[in-house]
Amino acid sequence: MDEKEGKGENIRVGITHGDVNSISYELIIKTFMDQRILENITPIIFGSSKAASYHRKALNINDFNLNLVKSAKQAVAHHANIVNVIDREIKIELGKPTSSGGELSLMALEAAVDALKQGYIDVLVTAPINKNNIQSEKFNFPGHTEYLAERFGETDDLMLMIGNSMRIGIITGHVPLSQVHETITEDLILRKTRILHDALIRDFGIEKPKIALLGLNPHAGDENLIGREESQTIIPAVEKANQEDLLVFGPYPADGFFGTLNYKNFDGTLAMYHDQGMLPFKALAFNSGVNYTAGLPIIRTSPSHGTAYEIAGKGLASPESFREAVYLACDIYRNRQEYDNLKRNAFVASEEKNTDQSEYH
Repeated sequence: MDEKEGKGENIRVGITHGDVNSISYELIIKTFMDQRILENITPIIFGSSKAASYHRKALNINDFNLNLVKSAKQAVAHHANIVNVIDREIKIELGKPTSSGGELSLMALEAAVDALKQGYIDVLVTAPINKNNIQSEKFNFPGHTEYLAERFGETDDLMLMIGNSMRIGIITGHVPLSQVHETITEDLILRKTRILHDALIRDFGIEKPKIALLGLNPHAGDENLIGREESQTIIPAVEKANQEDLLVFGPYPADGFFGTLNYKNFDGTLAMYHDQGMLPFKALAFNSGVNYTAGLPIIRTSPSHGTAYEIAGKGLASPESFREAVYLACDIYRNRQEYDNLKRNAFVASEEKNTDQSEYH
C-alpha cells in the first residue's frame, strides 16, 4: 500500500502566501505543523521558500519544513509543499506595508489562479493581503472576491461569511456607504439571493434553505417612517423570490435580528451593506470566521481577519480562522462532488427510464 492509499482522500489545497510582512506565514506554518491535517489533503503554497524560512526563524520554530517543488503538478501528496513564485532575494520588513509586499501578494495569487485553471489544485485558500499595496495595473480591485470573479468570467458573486452558526452574505460587497442607497435594486437583491440559495444547496448540502433579508434603514424602515427602501425595493424582491419557490423572509431590523439570535433560525442571511453584516459577524466569530466567495465555478476561502501587521513575527497570531478556511474549502469540495454526482446519476436514471419507455411503446 502506498502512502497516498494509506492516508485516504487527497484534496489539493492551493494556498497564496498573502502579504509577506504580515502574519500570513505564521498562520500557514502553525496550521501545517499539525500533521493530522495532512491525512486527507495536500497543501500547495504559492509563495517564497526564503520568506517561509525567514518567518520560521523569526518565530523560533525548528521542527517544520516545506517540500519545495517547481510546480503544483509536482506536489507530493499529504506533505506541505511550496512553489516559489519568485527566484530573487526579497526584503521582508515585518509589520510594514511595502510595495514589494503587494507585488509578491499578486504574484502568488496569479500563480495559484493559473494552477486552478490547469486543474493542478482543487480549491484555493488565500492568506491576508493589504488591499492598498497590491493595487497595480494588473490588480485594480477592492479585494480577492472581485479579482477572482473577473479571472473566472463571472459577473455575479457573493461575499459570504461563515462561522458560529452564521452564514452572512453581503449584497453590495465592497461598496462605499455613500453609494449603497443607489446600488441596492430589486434585481440586485434577487441575484444575490439566488446565489446564496444555490450555494446553500450545492456547497453546504441544505436541501431547502431558509434565507433572511435584513432591512437597509433603522427598524427596517418602521413602515416608511425612517425610509422607503424596504417597501419599495426589498419587500418586492422578497415577494418575487417567494414566487420562485425560494424560502426568503424579511426584511428584519438588523439590531434585533442579531440581538435576539434570530439568525440561528435561518440557513443564511443577506445584509444590505458591508458593515451591517461584518460587524455582528466579527463580534461573534472573529477568531474562527471564514470568508467564502459564493457564485464562482471554483472554491475559494480565506480567514475573516486581515494582515495584523501589529503582531507580525511575534508568535501571537491564532491560526484558527485560517485552519477553518482550509477545512471549509475541503468540505465544500466534497459537498459539490456529492451533489453533482447525485444530479448526474438522477439524469442518467431519467434517460434510461425514458429509453425503456420508448422501446416498450
